[in-house]
Amino acid sequence: MTAPSGAPAPDLPALLALAVATAREAAELVRLGRAGAGDDVAVKSSPVDVVTAVDTASEHLIVGRLLGARPDDGVLGEEGAQRDGTSGVRWVVDPIDGTVNFLYDLPAYAVSIAAEVDGVVRAGVVLNVATGELFTAVAGSGAFLSTPAAPEPVRLAGSGATALEHSLVATGFGYRVEQRRAQGAVVAELLPRVRDLRRHGSAALELCAVAAGRVDAYYEADLQPWDHAAGALIAAEAGAVVAGLAGRPVGEPMVVAAAPGIGGAFLDLLDELHP
Repeated sequence: MTAPSGAPAPDLPALLALAVATAREAAELVRLGRAGAGDDVAVKSSPVDVVTAVDTASEHLIVGRLLGARPDDGVLGEEGAQRDGTSGVRWVVDPIDGTVNFLYDLPAYAVSIAAEVDGVVRAGVVLNVATGELFTAVAGSGAFLSTPAAPEPVRLAGSGATALEHSLVATGFGYRVEQRRAQGAVVAELLPRVRDLRRHGSAALELCAVAAGRVDAYYEADLQPWDHAAGALIAAEAGAVVAGLAGRPVGEPMVVAAAPGIGGAFLDLLDELHP
C-alpha cells in the first residue's frame, strides 16, 4: 500500500492525536466491560488463547473511529479487521493486548494503535486501561509517558544498564504446548545469566516497560504485527535497541528490545540460545 504519487506526506502528529483519542475511547469501553469479561469467551489458536466479546467490540469501535476520520486508510486488527487503503497509511490495532490479564483483572492490559506510513510504523500509542498510563511516540520525536496523576507528558529514556548479568529481562510465552516447552528450555538457560526475569502478559506493555526503564530488556518469539507495532516504536524512540534475531527485522522470528548498553550482548545471548 503506497500513497498516490505526489500526495502530501501524512501529518504524523495528527495521526498520533487521532490514535490517542481513539485509544482513550476504546479504553473506556474496555474498562466498562471488565465486570462481564468472562461472560462471552471464545478460543483461537489453542484452549488458552482467548478472545472476549469486549475485544471484538473494542476493535469495532477503533476501526470505525479511524476510518470515519480517514476513510482512505488501510487497517489490520487482531480480531479480523483487514482493509487495504489508498492513502499509504495503515492502522495496526490490538483492541486488548493482554486479554488473559483482562479476564483475571490483572492491571496490565492495553489498547495498542500504530500508524504505518508506506509500511513503516511512524506513530503509536499504548494505553494501559487498568492504570491509565499513556505511552506515545512519533518517529524521530521521542517517546513519552503521561498518567492520570501527571498528565504532562514526560520524555522516556529507557535504562542505563551496561552489564547483562545485572539486567532485569522480560519475556512472554506462546499458546501452543510444544512452543512453551521450547521457550521454557531457553528460560532455564537464560535465567542464570541475568539478574532475573519478569512476565507481564502484554507484549505492548513489555516494550513500553523497556522504554520507561522498568526492565532492561525484553524478548518474545512469534508475535504478530499488532502485538508489537506501537510498542516497538515507543521503545526505539526511547533509545532502546529494537531488532529481530540474527540481524533480521523486528518480529523475525522474535521481537527484541534492550537498553543500548546491553543490546549487543543480549542479542548475542539470544542467538546462542536459539540455534
